[in-house]
Amino acid sequence: MLKALIFDMDGTLVHSDPTHLEAFAEVLGPEGVVIDDALYRSAIIGRTNDAIFASLLPHRTVEEHEDFADRKEAAFRRRALDLKPLDGLVELLDWAESHGIRIALVTNAPVLNATHMLDVLGITERFAVKVTIEQVERGKPDPLPYLTALERLGIGSEEAVAFEDSPSGMKAAKGAGLFSFGVLTGLTADDMKALGADGTIETFRDPALWEILERRVAA
Repeated sequence: MLKALIFDMDGTLVHSDPTHLEAFAEVLGPEGVVIDDALYRSAIIGRTNDAIFASLLPHRTVEEHEDFADRKEAAFRRRALDLKPLDGLVELLDWAESHGIRIALVTNAPVLNATHMLDVLGITERFAVKVTIEQVERGKPDPLPYLTALERLGIGSEEAVAFEDSPSGMKAAKGAGLFSFGVLTGLTADDMKALGADGTIETFRDPALWEILERRVAA
């Protein structure tokens, strides 16, 4: 029986990757680091800020990495003022609520970003559980964030469906035992399936998604 939908945030609820790329470029450009699409996808997407800045600025201290991360997230929030939910998301949330299915957020983003993004999208009150990077000892790709969400929801992994767009996120969701859809805002369907995705969708209107959801609700 389906009891919860668990969503990643960036690239899943909203196509925010271009805005993140701009924020990273603003902060790292003066350091001589050129942030283009290829580097963003290979070294940034889905990773924690700790890992990102350690790999891109290995000569800097941990304290400096934290400062860069804070500045980058502030730059992102300043830019992310008019983003819209991914196509079909609001209708999916409405459907879930009408069927008594709870909604959860699992993100490697800090709580300030999560709060800002959900407010901009107008969906803050939809989420019964929100797990951000500060609330867990290990972020994605570790399954701990998803396991934490399941614990707070009071359900088993077989009672939820996850939505992810990144390699680290998909590894985390599958590591927690979740049936998982890969949202194709950044990676290809083949990429997602290679990471273990049970299905792939371009938007939340995809018939493949609704076939699975309706079947699991009826189970």
